[in-house]
Amino acid sequence: MQSIINPDFFFMKPIVRYLFVLLSLLPIAGTYAQNTTQSLNSRPWNAGWIAAPNDPGTEYGIYYFRKSIDLADKPASFIIHVSADNRYKLYVNGALISLGPARSDSYYWEYETVDLAPYLTKGKNTIAALVWNEAQYRPAAQVTIRTAFIIQGNTPAEDLLNTNRSWKCFRDNGHQLIPGYFFAASRGEMVDMNQAVTADWTAANFDDSAWPSANKVGDGKLKGMSWGSDWNLVPSPLLPREMVYQRIPALRMAAGVNAPAGFPATKTAVTIPANTTAVLLLDQTVETNAYVTLNFSGGKDAGISLGYAESMFEKGSNGRRKGNRNDVEGKEFIGRIDSLISNGQTSQSFTTLNFRTYRYLRVIVHTKDQPLVIDDIYGTFTAYPFKRTAVFNSSDTTIKQILDIGWRTARLNAWETYTDCPYYEQLQYIGDTRIQALISYYNTSDDRLARSALTMMDHSRLAEGVTRSCYPSNGTQIISTFSLWYICMLHDYWMYRGDNDFIKDKLVGERAVLDFFSKYQLPDGSVKNTPYWAFVDWSGNFAGGIDGPDGCAAIYDLQLLWAYQWAAEMEAKVGLPDLAKLYSEKAAQLKATINRKYWDAAKGLYADNILKKDYSQHANSLAILTGTAAPAQVAGICHKMLTDSTLTQCSIYFKYYLHQALIKGGLGNDYISWLDKWRENIKWGLTTWAEYSDVATTRSDAHAWGSSPNIEFFRTVLGIDSYAPGFSKVKVEPHLGNITNVSGEIPHPNGKVSVQYKLENSRWKIAITLPKNTSGILVWKAKVYPLKAGENSFVI
Repeated sequence: MQSIINPDFFFMKPIVRYLFVLLSLLPIAGTYAQNTTQSLNSRPWNAGWIAAPNDPGTEYGIYYFRKSIDLADKPASFIIHVSADNRYKLYVNGALISLGPARSDSYYWEYETVDLAPYLTKGKNTIAALVWNEAQYRPAAQVTIRTAFIIQGNTPAEDLLNTNRSWKCFRDNGHQLIPGYFFAASRGEMVDMNQAVTADWTAANFDDSAWPSANKVGDGKLKGMSWGSDWNLVPSPLLPREMVYQRIPALRMAAGVNAPAGFPATKTAVTIPANTTAVLLLDQTVETNAYVTLNFSGGKDAGISLGYAESMFEKGSNGRRKGNRNDVEGKEFIGRIDSLISNGQTSQSFTTLNFRTYRYLRVIVHTKDQPLVIDDIYGTFTAYPFKRTAVFNSSDTTIKQILDIGWRTARLNAWETYTDCPYYEQLQYIGDTRIQALISYYNTSDDRLARSALTMMDHSRLAEGVTRSCYPSNGTQIISTFSLWYICMLHDYWMYRGDNDFIKDKLVGERAVLDFFSKYQLPDGSVKNTPYWAFVDWSGNFAGGIDGPDGCAAIYDLQLLWAYQWAAEMEAKVGLPDLAKLYSEKAAQLKATINRKYWDAAKGLYADNILKKDYSQHANSLAILTGTAAPAQVAGICHKMLTDSTLTQCSIYFKYYLHQALIKGGLGNDYISWLDKWRENIKWGLTTWAEYSDVATTRSDAHAWGSSPNIEFFRTVLGIDSYAPGFSKVKVEPHLGNITNVSGEIPHPNGKVSVQYKLENSRWKIAITLPKNTSGILVWKAKVYPLKAGENSFVI
């Protein structure tokens, strides 16, 4: 069992010695069961939701469930469906095989499907589950009804594992939470090994005779088979999360103890003498998400603290300035804490319930009368199991670095949902997710997470039509403009992945969002007093609203215009033609209104509102992207966006839209020169992209909305883009700048698209391969060349 204690734990009054223990997540890769192809039929479930006896299930708690069965032979298949409120880790004969459930809401409560057969043997087998509910302290993304656990056999042959009173359940009261330090994600854990269950309760030979039988607290009901209360069960559409053993490469500082050579990169014991306070600062060297495991021995009543931080903070800055992320001298540690008290036994082990996000990991050990030995410390990396299949071949090492950092950032922000940041919030915000989904389309062939995100956002809609800003969530935060990005997300999926039936199902939500905004439109189409939080970007006044005296602003009108345009395209092809006509008419009216109200001919720019005092890259970018700006105006607008520093500048997030506008304005060959903010991140030692453009003071060090180069190096530089819904046609229009030799490929619904460009003797040799059943065009210096499925070669 692994353990940890608040860095200041030893100096705290005994006041909140919330102590707590947690049982180990096995640190292996390869024992984690895959979801099977679900043959779930419509037969009603006969398993019950079970919980600890006489437990209300509405407060924080850690619970262990067990059941043993005897099998005449090792089965070839033994499929079960499993879920919990809130979280579970499922073990078979001591091996961790599944964790979940994927976050959702009570109307679509997800379960995983697992084949236990590889882990079962002839004779006695024990199935065990660690179930925990952070309840009143739960993360913002976590919905709960009450603590409960359920297993249902896939067929009558597996029903002997159905959850009922034949299962045993025990609550471990050695667990509490560490209060303080804001996190919308999970809080720290406190574990007293003196009070916790330390024997291997997942093993078949564990004696559970003193454990009480579990109580049934509800019937297992598939969605649509009950009146909608409690958990409405649906199968998870996702693959199991990746779990990979991960060493910590570097020790950056040691005080109070002499750490041996090789620690912690290799398994090496560290002994902390009696009556000693030792501090070890470990460096993963890159940011990571990992379940941290600490194995230790001895040290009766010693306190141990594990702290996790994305970076160190400059002393005296009150936790505001981070400086270079590689530096630790003259800095202080501020971060999430897990805490533990040792029981003095050998081979104690602790693994965090939830993964931790960190680059730096600080270990503090305060021993009493006995020495304590750190036997080992390591992580188990976790993320959604995306496989990066996109390739960009170039001799430019900076490009490779930017792409690698961007991919790492995207991976850390993709687990069972996309997230804004893994350290602080873990919330699936629509504005972030639009970019993250596009990264997935360009870099992987797996669109499950994107489909899940679109479905959850649709589920998040309120009765008035607007979506929540982030979902799943146990609260209601509304950024109304993010509902418009949701419509753009639908259009993205339609263009890059297709599936008309999936899109048709979501058009009801698209219509509801546009109906919501129509109620705030003036007779001329302009949106007045954009409701709720009108966030656009973390720059200027765009985080809180920039309405003029008439209650309107260009950026909101432009976002609505773009949503009307996307909606009209989808309705015309797969929806209702009458709505397509209506949305096109509304778009035309709104475009005329924007030009009348916000275009400043003398300035050659669109103003932010009717006062025409403030101007931004944001409004002018969307004016180009929506076709509001006349072709003759675009070049001048692009020039001013690049050179006029008085314009409100886009943050690293909104630069995605700025760059798209500049590319549409004919400047795509300069794309690589626009990446100074990314180069600044690298210079400051970041290994993932910062949330804000102010790299020194940014809150989150890992925001995937900054990973847009992982789209544009393929879409803009290599020039590969969808030219028809479902990527059924491909447009290749490279913007190579000074590059003279480059190649690459991206995944495609029908296979892959590969391109190669090489300048030899003043002529370009171009090779383009399209997948089967796919045609397209090559656009080269305004000339169009047809492309067929298979290989296409040109010398130009």
